[in-house]
Amino acid sequence: MPSLQELTAKIAGAVGIDSGLGKSLKLDLQSAGIVYIDGGAVSNEDKPADLTITLSMDDLIALAEGRLQPAFAVMTGKMKSSDLGLLMELEEPLTALIARFG
Repeated sequence: MPSLQELTAKIAGAVGIDSGLGKSLKLDLQSAGIVYIDGGAVSNEDKPADLTITLSMDDLIALAEGRLQPAFAVMTGKMKSSDLGLLMELEEPLTALIARFG
């Protein structure tokens, strides 16, 4: 499993100059830490975001590698969202972003 710093660097590379989400996103990786994405900025700051997704680092990696489907992750409680409506609205760009750092 990568360190939080390695994962953050990989996500920053995938984000490039703009995440394409149009909203700020906080990935709460529980005990592993936080990855905060806003436009092209990626950090480990724990700041308020438009959407917070809570999941384990293992599950995030499984999503990125296509071994875990987002809908299944939500239904089984492996992934929680602060705003299910916004998560559904951002499903396509978020799935594309996650696939880029897989």
